[in-house]
Amino acid sequence: MPKLNLPEYPYRIRTNRNGKHEIHDPFRKKYVRLTPEEWVRQNFLNFLVNHHSFPASLIHVEASLMYNRLSKRSDIVVYSRQGKPLLAVECKAPTVEIDQQVFDQLAMYNFTLKVPYLALTNGIRHFICRMEPVNGSYTFLENFPAYHELQE
Repeated sequence: MPKLNLPEYPYRIRTNRNGKHEIHDPFRKKYVRLTPEEWVRQNFLNFLVNHHSFPASLIHVEASLMYNRLSKRSDIVVYSRQGKPLLAVECKAPTVEIDQQVFDQLAMYNFTLKVPYLALTNGIRHFICRMEPVNGSYTFLENFPAYHELQE
């Protein structure tokens, strides 16, 4: 897997009967196919938990949501200690450029989730913004905050 702009972590990786690589996802408690996007997701999850003190118990991976009667999945949703969605993260493969179309996909999910923070990553570049609920605008943050900073 490609080197990412994230700290390195140890992973449990295996090859299945079909010769495909799988990575153990401790959040879903199972092995999942190791795609470039999944590699980014697993590294970013570790980044959240190990470097920004996000409680693993408040993180949901591939959270289902409905948008215009369509079933969609958000890569990562982090909840507040009160159980409200706090942060939605969209993960892309390292070869996918983070552009307006990718941001629009995440913003579309937010019509359902209504989180105050949105983050995008391709493992190389990471963006986080705070949504302004009054006028629907957003402000990009310079640094990725710790979990407790999102609740202030």
